Amino acid sequence: MMAVRKFEFRTSTACTYNNNDPRCVEIATNVPGRVAVRNSATGDTVEFTSGEWTDFLAGAKLGEFDVTA
Repeated sequence: MMAVRKFEFRTSTACTYNNNDPRCVEIATNVPGRVAVRNSATGDTVEFTSGEWTDFLAGAKLGEFDVTA
């Protein structure tokens, strides 16, 4: 039987983690073919295939997801 690998999350260096306001996005890429993104405040996790993640990053770099306040 094959062991299920656990995601190993890391936080972006752009995140300024504050114990009074712990809102950072964490990412795990250690499981082959999968990418997981986690909200550090709630622990909610979303998983993507490698292809989905690549497409998302390409769109983000083009500004497709920029938010105006």
